Order: sequence, then structure tokens, then C-alpha cells
Amino acid sequence: MNTFKSTLLLVLLTVFLILIGDRFGGRSGMVIAFALSVVFNFVTYFFSDKLALRMYNAQPVTREQLPRAYAAVERLTAKQGLPMPRIYVLPTESPNAFATGRNPQHASVAVTHGILQLLDDEELEGVLAHELGHVRNRDILTSSIAATLAGAITMVARMGYWASLFGGGGGGRDRRGGGGLSGLLMIIVAPIAASLIQLWISRTREFEADATGAATTGNPYALARALQKLEDYSKRIPMQASPSNAHLFIVAPLLGSGGIGNLFSTHPPMKERIQRLIGRDYV
Repeated sequence: MNTFKSTLLLVLLTVFLILIGDRFGGRSGMVIAFALSVVFNFVTYFFSDKLALRMYNAQPVTREQLPRAYAAVERLTAKQGLPMPRIYVLPTESPNAFATGRNPQHASVAVTHGILQLLDDEELEGVLAHELGHVRNRDILTSSIAATLAGAITMVARMGYWASLFGGGGGGRDRRGGGGLSGLLMIIVAPIAASLIQLWISRTREFEADATGAATTGNPYALARALQKLEDYSKRIPMQASPSNAHLFIVAPLLGSGGIGNLFSTHPPMKERIQRLIGRDYV
């Protein structure tokens, strides 16, 4: 299913770029857009994980530098039959973590400096088991592609908006048909479409990774405690993150304050996640 989702997202990216190319450049725009889609798909498949890690200045660490995390990951990968992923640390005090990579053989797990200071050994192991759950469930490629697709949609929407303002697009069709209005609609609607893509990908995968992590450690209470701490402290020390890849993290850095904002939250409510782990919504 996750392989199907990844393929579908790449197809959507190709179709989206071709349609935008036709809208603003006619036949020649479609050709350029198709060439761009090939490049986007190649980069997305092979380099989306590296782009995410670089965006947050993630630094690789060795076993000697971070023996606590390495020991936990080695135990967990042995239980799940997974290869050892690369481990990174993000230089921020906001507590969070994410996994990325196109398959288990090319996976990376990143934790922030803040999460290492906040959680005890059992809680940290629960978080790492959750992230390795994403690896085992093979949804890390899907989430990485969703991040790239969301970013591409937003970028192209802005390019189309500015092109319409300056008279670009299809031999004058925009000027006769209200190009400025269509560009404005695109810059409003396209980010919403990107959010819906992330929403489709993220909510179920978090529940699945929670369940996989708890089953691997045999200690759902440790993961529940970690989630509750992360929820509390991430609000005290908010993390600066891009909306296009906020869904990669175990706790969404950009949370709605309620109401309509929750419609575009890429993560389920934390109380619901804890409820599913231990049968109540608090530890």
C-alpha cells in the first residue's frame, strides 16, 4: 500500500507540473514541465531524505558520541529485523524526532538535542521504536515524497501567481481571462492542496508507528509518557519548521490552535494517540 501511495504521489507531481506548464506556457510549457517533473521525481526518490536532513542542519553522530541512542537502536533493529540506520542530531532545544529515507537499507533517524535532554532511557527507546516503526512500515519514502510534492505545489503556485501578474501565460489567454485572478486563486488553493496531501499521508501512519513501536518495546506506557512530554515541551520551546515537511516529525512543529486549523493538522490529536496506546488520554 505504501509503495502504491509513493507511486501515486510521483504521478500526481508529474501531472500537476504538466497542467501548470500548459496553463502558463501552452505546448512548450508542457514540454518544459515534463522535463522538470522527471528531474523532480529523480531528486525526490534519491535525495528527499538528504534534503530534509540538510534543511534542519542535522549532524551525523557516531556510537562514541551518542552511545545511549545507538544502544537502543541496535536493540530495536535486532527485534524488528531491520538494518542499522544512520543516526543524526538536530541542533535545537525543541524536543522532536523523525525518520526518513527511501527504504530500510537507506534509512536515517534524526533526534533533536532537546529530546535527548528531556527523555529518560525508556522514553527515548519508545520514541526511537516509533521512528523505526515508520521504517518497518515502509512509509518513510511516502512521507518524504509528500514533503517534496507539497513544497513543489507551493513553489509552482507562487511562480504562476507572479507570472500572471506580469502578463505571462499561454499567448495572452491569461490577460483576456483574468490571469491575475487565476493566479491569486492558485496561490490560495495550491497550499491547501499540499496540506491535504500531507493530511492523507500522515494521520494513519502516526497511529501505525505508535502501535509498531509499542509492540516492539513491549512498553506502551514509556512511549505514552514520551508523547505527553513532547507535547508539553514542544509548545514551550517551539521548533521552526517548514510547513511542507512538518509531518515528518513525531510531534508536529506547526500545530493549529483549534477550530479550522485542526483540519490541516498532519498529526492526530496527542490525546487520541495516548488513548490508543494505554486506554486513557493521559499518563
